[in-house]
Amino acid sequence: MFWKFDLHTSSHLEALLDKEDVTLTELMDEEDVLQECKAQNRRLLLFLCQDQSMQELVRLITTDPPAGVEETKRFKYSNIACELLTCDVGVINDKLGNEEPLLETLYAFLEQPSPLNPLLASFFSKTIGNLITRKTEQVISFLRRKEGFLSLVLKHIDTSAMMDVLLRLISCVEPPPLRLETLTWLNDEKLAQRLIELIHPERDEERQSNASQTLCDIIRLSRDQASQLQEFSQPDPLLTVLESQGCVEQLLQNMFSGARTESCIVNGIQVLLTLLEIRRPVVDGVMDAQGFERSYTVNSSILLAIQPHLIHFHQLLLEPPKRNPMLTTLGVLEEPLGNTRLHVARLVASLLYTSSASHAVIAQELCGLNTMDLLLDLFFKYTWNNFLHLQVELCVAAILRPCTLTSELPATPKNSAHNLMVTHLFQHCHLVQRILEAWEENDRIQAEDGMRRGYMGHLTRIANTVVHNLEKGPVHTQIKLPEDYRGRWETFVEQTLSETNRKNTIDLMGTGNPRPSSEDDMESPFPKELTLQQVFSDYQIQQMTANFVDQFGFNDEEFTDHDDSIGIQILYEITPCKLLKLCTFKFSLCSLQANTAVFEACSKERIQSFDDDEEDIWEEKEINYATQTKSRNR
Repeated sequence: MFWKFDLHTSSHLEALLDKEDVTLTELMDEEDVLQECKAQNRRLLLFLCQDQSMQELVRLITTDPPAGVEETKRFKYSNIACELLTCDVGVINDKLGNEEPLLETLYAFLEQPSPLNPLLASFFSKTIGNLITRKTEQVISFLRRKEGFLSLVLKHIDTSAMMDVLLRLISCVEPPPLRLETLTWLNDEKLAQRLIELIHPERDEERQSNASQTLCDIIRLSRDQASQLQEFSQPDPLLTVLESQGCVEQLLQNMFSGARTESCIVNGIQVLLTLLEIRRPVVDGVMDAQGFERSYTVNSSILLAIQPHLIHFHQLLLEPPKRNPMLTTLGVLEEPLGNTRLHVARLVASLLYTSSASHAVIAQELCGLNTMDLLLDLFFKYTWNNFLHLQVELCVAAILRPCTLTSELPATPKNSAHNLMVTHLFQHCHLVQRILEAWEENDRIQAEDGMRRGYMGHLTRIANTVVHNLEKGPVHTQIKLPEDYRGRWETFVEQTLSETNRKNTIDLMGTGNPRPSSEDDMESPFPKELTLQQVFSDYQIQQMTANFVDQFGFNDEEFTDHDDSIGIQILYEITPCKLLKLCTFKFSLCSLQANTAVFEACSKERIQSFDDDEEDIWEEKEINYATQTKSRNR
């Protein structure tokens, strides 16, 4: 009905453009200048594409505005100028990308001394990134003629916007031949090696962090694009260098040279974890059969470079960088676990899974260092650190998992290494004994009205993993428990663990069969992601389920009402990645039909249909307030 009325009003921009002395600032003060630009208002674009206007727009995004202006309005024109330059209008892109004086003015921003204004840096990054995408050949040619371009970008890498510039050069250049040419140029400029040089104890933390993040993004982008462009046989030169043994060794040497700072070690491990990624979780892509977006093969040169430094990582678990006592909700923690040890645990978990697939030397070295025994010590020492508990659980899963995969295969050095690791886990690390003793200790504490230990959820999953592999794998041939522990373990599995699994599966209605809290994970591939985001998600869920699940002891009958028109069945599991496993609503057809009838009756009473012949809705009418008051009171 409203489309009958022409509510369009002419823009004030047209009146301004009629003025002979109109200025760019006056136009930028108009609220609809961006909309008119995107709508390709011809007169506005002609004005903006004048040499003087374009120079002024570029100057606004590369020069600090006067300091006397109110801070909230100081960067107003810089922001609008950036939006105008990047609104993806062809004539503006052509003007800015084809005019070298404009590119020179834009490039001059990089030649400013550090530190750059972070807001202006983001405007510069957005503008140059848009040009790389839309005017690729012209901009790449211009940048390659600038001998110091990469040095200037790396000089300002402490400003996060500079990372985006590098990533645009790697991911947004098309077609593939031009992309390969660009990557070859960046490789000839030693981009990978220069970024690794920035991960060094003598560099400031911000620079190290941004260099590490850039390297991780380069690795992921290069692998993704390589899998998408398989018909283009040329290898990615940057990825080839980053996966080389020499490059990984240089990174490790930087991490362990001089004073071992937490920032350098953590950022270095982030790069190693990215290199060791076998599978990537789905974000927006299409899943494969295992629920992963893509699979990658880890180059054995990466593992060969890491293997000599495992002793250094082991030493970090024993003597991490010094940390001050930390106040927590449960009191003062005199010796916090720290980010360093957590990242070392993540690295060990990733190495165990990777080596189980391709390289047995890593597993043998970790076994010789007794690293798993140390990680189990930390698991029980830091009772409330679920970040660490998850990583130790992943380590156990990585060690036990190959047993089911290789049980039917002939004996090989690789299989022998797996068997050695399994034997080490049960015979030297005493995994079964630790599970039993920790469980009994937790029961004793709870019997004295104490708090349930924070690791119990993960310990339950570890116990289920052991039971599963005892039943389906050759692990039982490698486990020789003392006689007293053997009986205790069997009783624990048949009674305590079975009862815990039953409690961890809450069936509010119906006759669903309880399943162990980790049953899903037994049949699934190794956990899909070893990133901090996934760990934090697991941590949050674990905190809720640790005490939440065991407090439910209700019978199905208490919640079942057969006369209800809606039956709700909700199945909760302690599985970290799947808190709500099943939620099914059953609606009665009769109820739906009744609700539909009521809705239609109300609609007929309160809604009147409109047609084009009705009276003007804007016509002034006399309002009867008494009637309205009566209606409200009713």
